[in-house]
Amino acid sequence: MVERDVREDGLPIQPDTIIEADAYTAPSLDDLREAAQEMRASAKAFAYAGGSSDAGGLPVERDLVLGGDDPRDCELVEEPISEDTLFSGAIFDVSRIHVTLPNGHGSVRDVVRHPGAVAIVALTDDGRVCLVRQFRAALGRVMVEIPAGKLEPGEDPLACAERELLEETGMVAERMAFLTTIATTPGFTDELIHLYMATGLSFGPAHPDEDEFLNVDLVPIGELIDAVLDGRIEDSKTVCGALICDAVAHRLEPAGA
Repeated sequence: MVERDVREDGLPIQPDTIIEADAYTAPSLDDLREAAQEMRASAKAFAYAGGSSDAGGLPVERDLVLGGDDPRDCELVEEPISEDTLFSGAIFDVSRIHVTLPNGHGSVRDVVRHPGAVAIVALTDDGRVCLVRQFRAALGRVMVEIPAGKLEPGEDPLACAERELLEETGMVAERMAFLTTIATTPGFTDELIHLYMATGLSFGPAHPDEDEFLNVDLVPIGELIDAVLDGRIEDSKTVCGALICDAVAHRLEPAGA
Protein backbone atom coordinates (compact mmCIF):
# COMPACT_ATOMS: atom_id res chain seq x y z
CA MET A 1 0.00 0.00 0.00
CA VAL A 2 1.23 3.45 -0.94
CA GLU A 3 1.24 5.89 1.94
CA ARG A 4 -0.08 9.38 1.07
CA ASP A 5 0.20 12.59 3.05
CA VAL A 6 -3.08 13.79 4.46
CA ARG A 7 -4.37 17.15 5.75
CA GLU A 8 -5.76 17.70 9.21
CA ASP A 9 -9.29 17.13 7.83
CA GLY A 10 -8.26 13.70 6.54
CA LEU A 11 -8.28 14.57 2.83
CA PRO A 12 -5.19 13.64 0.84
CA ILE A 13 -2.80 16.39 -0.15
CA GLN A 14 -2.74 16.73 -3.94
CA PRO A 15 0.65 17.32 -5.54
CA ASP A 16 1.16 20.73 -7.12
CA THR A 17 0.15 20.86 -10.74
CA ILE A 18 3.07 21.77 -12.96
CA ILE A 19 2.44 23.30 -16.36
CA GLU A 20 5.15 22.52 -18.82
CA ALA A 21 6.38 25.44 -20.88
CA ASP A 22 5.53 23.59 -24.07
CA ALA A 23 1.88 23.31 -22.94
CA TYR A 24 1.34 27.13 -22.79
CA THR A 25 -0.25 28.76 -25.82
CA ALA A 26 0.03 32.54 -26.21
CA PRO A 27 -3.28 34.34 -26.92
CA SER A 28 -3.86 35.31 -30.51
CA LEU A 29 -4.50 38.84 -31.71
CA ASP A 30 -8.20 37.98 -32.11
CA ASP A 31 -8.28 36.78 -28.50
CA LEU A 32 -6.81 40.08 -27.31
CA ARG A 33 -9.27 42.09 -29.38
CA GLU A 34 -12.20 40.09 -28.00
CA ALA A 35 -10.97 40.64 -24.43
CA ALA A 36 -10.61 44.37 -25.03
CA GLN A 37 -14.17 44.53 -26.42
CA GLU A 38 -15.47 42.74 -23.34
CA MET A 39 -13.66 45.22 -21.06
CA ARG A 40 -15.16 48.19 -22.95
CA ALA A 41 -18.61 46.65 -22.72
CA SER A 42 -18.21 46.15 -18.97
CA ALA A 43 -17.05 49.75 -18.47
CA LYS A 44 -19.98 51.06 -20.57
CA ALA A 45 -22.42 49.27 -18.29
CA PHE A 46 -21.27 51.49 -15.41
CA ALA A 47 -21.47 54.77 -17.39
CA TYR A 48 -24.82 56.53 -17.73
CA ALA A 49 -25.19 58.51 -20.92
CA GLY A 50 -28.87 59.43 -20.62
CA GLY A 51 -30.72 59.53 -23.89
CA SER A 52 -27.69 60.89 -25.70
CA SER A 53 -26.13 58.97 -28.54
CA ASP A 54 -22.71 59.88 -27.14
CA ALA A 55 -22.09 56.71 -25.13
CA GLY A 56 -20.43 57.32 -21.79
CA GLY A 57 -20.43 61.11 -22.19
CA LEU A 58 -17.63 61.14 -24.78
CA PRO A 59 -15.97 64.55 -25.34
CA VAL A 60 -17.43 66.71 -28.09
CA GLU A 61 -15.35 69.29 -29.97
CA ARG A 62 -17.53 72.40 -30.27
CA ASP A 63 -17.87 76.08 -29.47
CA LEU A 64 -18.60 77.03 -25.86
CA VAL A 65 -22.22 76.36 -24.81
CA LEU A 66 -23.24 77.51 -21.34
CA GLY A 67 -25.11 75.37 -18.85
CA GLY A 68 -28.80 75.08 -19.66
CA ASP A 69 -28.32 76.14 -23.30
CA ASP A 70 -27.47 72.68 -24.62
CA PRO A 71 -30.54 70.51 -25.45
CA ARG A 72 -28.72 67.54 -23.91
CA ASP A 73 -28.58 69.29 -20.52
CA CYS A 74 -32.15 68.23 -19.77
CA GLU A 75 -30.83 64.67 -19.57
CA LEU A 76 -28.60 65.69 -16.64
CA VAL A 77 -31.17 67.45 -14.45
CA GLU A 78 -31.92 66.11 -10.99
CA GLU A 79 -35.51 66.63 -9.79
CA PRO A 80 -35.82 67.72 -6.12
CA ILE A 81 -38.36 65.79 -4.07
CA SER A 82 -37.99 67.35 -0.63
CA GLU A 83 -35.61 69.59 1.33
CA ASP A 84 -35.02 69.66 5.09
CA THR A 85 -32.87 72.09 7.09
CA LEU A 86 -30.32 70.16 9.13
CA PHE A 87 -28.52 73.19 10.60
CA SER A 88 -29.25 76.89 10.81
CA GLY A 89 -26.34 79.19 11.64
CA ALA A 90 -25.46 82.85 11.78
CA ILE A 91 -23.88 82.85 8.29
CA PHE A 92 -25.26 79.81 6.47
CA ASP A 93 -27.72 76.92 6.72
CA VAL A 94 -27.23 73.27 5.79
CA SER A 95 -30.03 71.50 3.90
CA ARG A 96 -30.56 67.89 2.88
CA ILE A 97 -32.26 67.53 -0.50
CA HIS A 98 -33.77 64.27 -1.72
CA VAL A 99 -33.58 64.10 -5.52
CA THR A 100 -34.49 61.86 -8.42
CA LEU A 101 -31.51 61.23 -10.70
CA PRO A 102 -31.72 61.24 -14.51
CA ASN A 103 -31.78 57.43 -14.48
CA GLY A 104 -34.78 57.39 -12.14
CA HIS A 105 -32.87 56.38 -9.02
CA GLY A 106 -33.05 58.39 -5.80
CA SER A 107 -30.19 60.13 -4.04
CA VAL A 108 -29.41 62.70 -1.33
CA ARG A 109 -27.58 66.04 -1.66
CA ASP A 110 -26.34 67.97 1.37
CA VAL A 111 -26.15 71.66 0.45
CA VAL A 112 -24.84 74.75 2.24
CA ARG A 113 -27.31 77.60 1.74
CA HIS A 114 -25.51 80.95 1.75
CA PRO A 115 -26.94 84.47 1.21
CA GLY A 116 -24.08 85.45 -1.12
CA ALA A 117 -21.24 87.92 -0.81
CA VAL A 118 -19.17 90.56 -2.57
CA ALA A 119 -15.43 91.01 -3.04
CA ILE A 120 -13.56 94.10 -4.17
CA VAL A 121 -10.34 94.54 -6.15
CA ALA A 122 -9.38 98.01 -4.90
CA LEU A 123 -6.65 99.60 -7.08
CA THR A 124 -4.74 102.74 -6.19
CA ASP A 125 -3.62 105.27 -8.79
CA ASP A 126 -0.01 104.06 -8.51
CA GLY A 127 -0.88 100.42 -9.30
CA ARG A 128 -1.25 98.89 -5.86
CA VAL A 129 -4.03 96.57 -4.75
CA CYS A 130 -5.62 96.49 -1.31
CA LEU A 131 -5.33 93.19 0.58
CA VAL A 132 -6.56 92.29 4.04
CA ARG A 133 -4.82 89.89 6.39
CA GLN A 134 -7.26 87.86 8.46
CA PHE A 135 -7.18 84.66 10.52
CA ARG A 136 -9.47 82.01 9.05
CA ALA A 137 -10.58 79.47 11.66
CA ALA A 138 -11.58 76.90 9.02
CA LEU A 139 -7.94 76.66 7.84
CA GLY A 140 -6.33 77.60 11.15
CA ARG A 141 -4.07 80.30 9.71
CA VAL A 142 -3.88 83.87 8.47
CA MET A 143 -4.98 84.36 4.86
CA VAL A 144 -4.24 87.24 2.49
CA GLU A 145 -7.36 88.22 0.58
CA ILE A 146 -9.09 91.04 -1.24
CA PRO A 147 -11.74 92.79 0.90
CA ALA A 148 -15.05 90.93 0.98
CA GLY A 149 -18.24 90.54 2.96
CA LYS A 150 -21.63 88.86 3.20
CA LEU A 151 -24.77 90.31 1.67
CA GLU A 152 -27.47 91.39 4.07
CA PRO A 153 -31.02 90.20 3.25
CA GLY A 154 -32.28 92.15 0.23
CA GLU A 155 -29.07 94.20 -0.03
CA ASP A 156 -27.91 95.39 -3.46
CA PRO A 157 -24.48 93.87 -4.25
CA LEU A 158 -23.03 97.24 -5.34
CA ALA A 159 -24.15 98.88 -2.09
CA CYS A 160 -22.69 95.95 -0.18
CA ALA A 161 -19.36 96.32 -1.99
CA GLU A 162 -19.17 100.01 -1.08
CA ARG A 163 -20.08 99.25 2.53
CA GLU A 164 -17.60 96.39 2.95
CA LEU A 165 -14.74 98.34 1.38
CA LEU A 166 -15.32 101.20 3.81
CA GLU A 167 -15.78 98.97 6.86
CA GLU A 168 -12.74 96.76 6.27
CA THR A 169 -10.27 99.27 4.83
CA GLY A 170 -11.62 102.78 5.37
CA MET A 171 -11.54 103.36 1.59
CA VAL A 172 -14.17 105.12 -0.52
CA ALA A 173 -14.16 104.61 -4.29
CA GLU A 174 -15.13 107.19 -6.89
CA ARG A 175 -15.75 104.36 -9.36
CA MET A 176 -16.97 100.83 -8.71
CA ALA A 177 -17.14 98.54 -11.77
CA PHE A 178 -18.74 95.10 -11.81
CA LEU A 179 -16.34 92.36 -12.94
CA THR A 180 -18.10 89.00 -12.66
CA THR A 181 -19.96 86.63 -10.36
CA ILE A 182 -18.37 83.37 -9.24
CA ALA A 183 -20.00 80.24 -7.82
CA THR A 184 -17.48 79.45 -5.11
CA THR A 185 -18.01 75.70 -4.70
CA PRO A 186 -21.10 74.51 -6.60
CA GLY A 187 -20.48 70.93 -5.54
CA PHE A 188 -21.99 71.67 -2.13
CA THR A 189 -23.01 75.34 -1.76
CA ASP A 190 -25.14 77.91 -3.59
CA GLU A 191 -22.87 80.78 -2.51
CA LEU A 192 -22.29 83.41 -5.18
CA ILE A 193 -19.65 86.12 -4.83
CA HIS A 194 -20.00 89.30 -6.90
CA LEU A 195 -16.62 90.80 -7.82
CA TYR A 196 -16.08 94.54 -8.28
CA MET A 197 -13.13 96.76 -9.17
CA ALA A 198 -12.79 99.95 -7.13
CA THR A 199 -10.72 102.90 -8.38
CA GLY A 200 -10.34 106.57 -7.50
CA LEU A 201 -9.75 105.67 -3.86
CA SER A 202 -9.73 108.02 -0.90
CA PHE A 203 -8.61 106.85 2.52
CA GLY A 204 -10.19 107.14 5.94
CA PRO A 205 -10.57 105.14 9.15
CA ALA A 206 -11.78 101.54 8.91
CA HIS A 207 -14.81 100.28 10.83
CA PRO A 208 -14.56 96.47 11.01
CA ASP A 209 -17.16 94.40 12.86
CA GLU A 210 -16.54 93.75 16.56
CA ASP A 211 -15.44 90.17 15.84
CA GLU A 212 -13.21 91.12 12.88
CA PHE A 213 -9.47 91.64 13.34
CA LEU A 214 -7.73 92.77 10.17
CA ASN A 215 -4.52 94.30 8.89
CA VAL A 216 -4.60 96.10 5.53
CA ASP A 217 -1.75 96.05 2.99
CA LEU A 218 -1.24 97.90 -0.29
CA VAL A 219 0.93 95.77 -2.58
CA PRO A 220 1.94 96.12 -6.26
CA ILE A 221 -0.66 94.40 -8.44
CA GLY A 222 2.13 92.59 -10.32
CA GLU A 223 3.36 90.98 -7.10
CA LEU A 224 -0.15 89.72 -6.34
CA ILE A 225 -0.54 88.24 -9.83
CA ASP A 226 2.86 86.54 -9.56
CA ALA A 227 1.86 85.09 -6.18
CA VAL A 228 -1.38 83.77 -7.68
CA LEU A 229 0.44 82.14 -10.61
CA ASP A 230 3.04 80.66 -8.23
CA GLY A 231 0.31 79.07 -6.10
CA ARG A 232 1.08 81.19 -3.03
CA ILE A 233 -2.38 82.80 -2.96
CA GLU A 234 -5.06 80.20 -2.30
CA ASP A 235 -8.18 82.25 -1.63
CA SER A 236 -10.47 81.68 -4.63
CA LYS A 237 -12.04 85.15 -4.85
CA THR A 238 -8.59 86.74 -4.66
CA VAL A 239 -7.27 84.43 -7.38
CA CYS A 240 -10.21 85.27 -9.65
CA GLY A 241 -10.00 89.01 -8.98
CA ALA A 242 -6.26 89.15 -9.67
CA LEU A 243 -6.46 87.12 -12.89
CA ILE A 244 -9.39 89.15 -14.22
CA CYS A 245 -7.47 92.37 -13.62
CA ASP A 246 -4.44 90.93 -15.40
CA ALA A 247 -6.54 89.74 -18.34
CA VAL A 248 -8.30 93.10 -18.66
CA ALA A 249 -4.97 94.95 -18.53
CA HIS A 250 -3.53 92.81 -21.32
CA ARG A 251 -6.60 93.28 -23.51
CA LEU A 252 -6.36 97.04 -23.11
CA GLU A 253 -2.71 97.09 -24.20
CA PRO A 254 -2.18 98.49 -27.68
CA ALA A 255 -1.51 95.87 -30.33
CA GLY A 256 2.20 95.10 -30.60
CA ALA A 257 3.01 96.71 -27.26
